[in-house]
Amino acid sequence: MKHDRFIGLVQDRAQLNSRGAAEVATRATLETLAERLAGNEPSNLAAQLPQGIADGLEHIWAGMGESFDLDEFYQRVSRRENVELSDAIVHSKAVMDVLKEAVSEGEIEDFCVHLSPDYAPLIEA
Repeated sequence: MKHDRFIGLVQDRAQLNSRGAAEVATRATLETLAERLAGNEPSNLAAQLPQGIADGLEHIWAGMGESFDLDEFYQRVSRRENVELSDAIVHSKAVMDVLKEAVSEGEIEDFCVHLSPDYAPLIEA
């Protein structure tokens, strides 16, 4: 999936008023996901995404496997995005929904094993 399509789908599904807002939501969600995933998993996921989108998975905290629950995930996205928690939840779910279309099913399965069961509402969005 190309960068413009990914962002366009996030914008549509999250009902954001601009592509810029969709970019911010995407980066905030992927940066937070990268903190939660362990080892090379963020890089493996990034390898299947277009440049620009993949950048959110490749930062200094990526792959640390930090253990935090879904509520904390949404809080972190909210802070990164500088939006209300309720908006961050909607945005995160939209990003994850598009992410599941953009990468292989095997890769989705690979990174889901790093997440606790409470992440089901995010993954199954």
